Amino acid sequence: MSMWNPWRGCYKYSEGCKYCYIHKGDAKRGVNTGTIVKTDSFDAPVAKNKKGEYKIKSGQTVYLCFSTDFLIEEADEWRNQCWKMIKERSDLNFIFLTKRIERFMQCIPNDWNNGYDNVTVGCTVENQDRADFRLSLFANLPIKHRNIICQPLIEEITIAKYLNNIELVVVGGESDRNARPLNYKWVLSIREQCIAKGVRFEFRQCGTHFIKDDKKYTLNVKDLCIQARKANINC
Repeated sequence: MSMWNPWRGCYKYSEGCKYCYIHKGDAKRGVNTGTIVKTDSFDAPVAKNKKGEYKIKSGQTVYLCFSTDFLIEEADEWRNQCWKMIKERSDLNFIFLTKRIERFMQCIPNDWNNGYDNVTVGCTVENQDRADFRLSLFANLPIKHRNIICQPLIEEITIAKYLNNIELVVVGGESDRNARPLNYKWVLSIREQCIAKGVRFEFRQCGTHFIKDDKKYTLNVKDLCIQARKANINC
């Protein structure tokens, strides 16, 4: 597994961004998250060592732009270079998540056709409004590998009609002392929708404020993923 952030910076785009951990971390360091700039690791996938070998070894999954958005407008001038590196490294599997799926068709390379075999796109949704808007677009885009990311999930949602050709659905809560609560019933509902459609499901993390069996819990950040794994409901 490798992380590749060819640029840094983002800005809040919808309700799911309210307590974004990137913005919180940058604020502590005095960094302006709204300034989008290329990073020193821009060419990481094709960087080589002194022996002329790729530093990122073949067969790895590369998590792309997990501290920003691959489709953000301010990166339009750099994205084609990234697509060229992704195509060159056909031996790697790239995955990126986006809240800007409506920009997808204007951000793909000329030779995209029905999609690259080594690219997975994750469409992020947080409530029913964004699920209906983004997933209705997502369903009709030329993408070979697609995931739905319901994180942070801030209300109960129904996504059953959008699950055709989806490989994985991930669900997670919000992390912040002021976070909106995650109700376990919402998680189980999405799980049942996935089971009915034969789609893989993963409960990625609880929320800081978590409701189960009508009881409210407040969890430490370090325990959010641990408690989700303990639920043992991935399928």
